[in-house]
Amino acid sequence: MPLQFARLRPLDNRTKYRHATQMIWNDDIELRIAHDPVPYRAALDAMAERNAAIHENTQKELVWLLEHPPVYTAGTSAADADLLDPRFEVIKTGRGGRYTYHGPGQRIGYVLLNLAHRARDVRGYVHALEGWVIATLADFGITAFRAEGRIGIWTEDIDGREAKIGAIGVRIRRWVTMHGFSVNLSPDLTHFSGIVPCGIAEYGVTSLKRLGLDVSASEWDEALLGHADEFFTTLQQPCAQETTS
Repeated sequence: MPLQFARLRPLDNRTKYRHATQMIWNDDIELRIAHDPVPYRAALDAMAERNAAIHENTQKELVWLLEHPPVYTAGTSAADADLLDPRFEVIKTGRGGRYTYHGPGQRIGYVLLNLAHRARDVRGYVHALEGWVIATLADFGITAFRAEGRIGIWTEDIDGREAKIGAIGVRIRRWVTMHGFSVNLSPDLTHFSGIVPCGIAEYGVTSLKRLGLDVSASEWDEALLGHADEFFTTLQQPCAQETTS
């Protein structure tokens, strides 16, 4: 059954997410769209709280679309040598991966789902998350792809070289997912020069704006949600196992 927005309820001033819109998908999954930047530490705390509540079945699953003020985040595999110029706050986080930049002009999607209610397949979940971003980029004429041995979402840059346009970082606690993806709509790409993004020095970073496309956060969100059915359907089946000859 296609996902339906069963209820649209703007959050009031009594909530800590007053600058957001909240929707409910089939009374099972909350969609939260932030209209103002959300500090990264506040988002971390909110995800940890929601992760526990989802595990205990006291709150709904959550897809949270937002933007952060400028920040460098360090995953569990972050190497000190990859932090070149800590011009922004550096925050350690429990997600996988190395250093990542978040800031204005970048769309973040935090996805908190209980995989115990779906196929218990971590690899399949990451693959589905990548596919959701790739399918959305295709709506704007961007051919994006996975690259063997390289984390993230890649595309051909204006110089013909491969460059990263999106990042994936996931943490799973008690089969409930945290963190998710980021996509470069129109960030200041010079901000990435303070780190080696995801520990991959030989490739650059690009954005939809650099590729000649002006895409707003609301336009991105609309296109992303148009592929939500495909994403959630994919999660019902384990990812096919690779075979070797």
